[in-house]
Amino acid sequence: MKASARIATPPAACGGAGAALTVALCLVFAVCAARADPPAGSVRAADAGALVATLSDFKTLSRWAYPQAAADVHRDPSERSPVIARLQFLTSDGQAQVYLTLRSYTIGSVTWISVSVPGRPNGRSGWVPAEALGEMHVSDEYLRVNRRTLRATLYRGGRPIWGAPVGVGRPGLPTPAGRFYVTEKLAAMGGAFYGPYALGTSAYAPTLSDWPGGGVVGIHGTDEPELIPGRPSHGCMRLRNADITRLWPLIRVGTPIEIV
Repeated sequence: MKASARIATPPAACGGAGAALTVALCLVFAVCAARADPPAGSVRAADAGALVATLSDFKTLSRWAYPQAAADVHRDPSERSPVIARLQFLTSDGQAQVYLTLRSYTIGSVTWISVSVPGRPNGRSGWVPAEALGEMHVSDEYLRVNRRTLRATLYRGGRPIWGAPVGVGRPGLPTPAGRFYVTEKLAAMGGAFYGPYALGTSAYAPTLSDWPGGGVVGIHGTDEPELIPGRPSHGCMRLRNADITRLWPLIRVGTPIEIV
């Protein structure tokens, strides 16, 4: 059975099995016509009869999956396309790696899935065969971090359910802007500096590499709450311990993050 055919039943907070069925039925497929191999970074010039579907809109509907194989990630949905990365089973902290899925491309009996690729440069995505991914998990959550207002807000189904002031990167070591996602949840990371909880993200500090995980941008607590809201960090996003404690049970791996 191909992985692309399975959608996991979301928790009750997401509307249950009925919601999963509804969003699956609401996928809009586009028929594209052209040659067999699409140009770099595009699936518009696909074979006649190819089906292209959006899997995640980053705000009200997203899908993520665990890898089933250490498959190559291609620039385009073709085995002949250049390899830009490789699926990983574990994060730098030894947690199970997840991948946010963006689009699917089906031609005949072959389906490719576009995934967001953690790492530098930020914002990369690429294509893997559908069978390289496991069961699709559905989420309707979305975390937005505003670096100007120094405010973080978690939405569920398009409505805010949590909000708090945030600390971001200092001048010269900015928190990167863009679209990312939660890759892992960590408790008691060893020391009061990180507070009681931390979230790993797919974002990486633009210039800082000699940092845990090679510069992974995290969201974590702090032992200096007086600096929040503000710009005290090396790129990570800091929350007061009470605020990340409230966020912890509400947010899940695979949740999209938009940093503006």
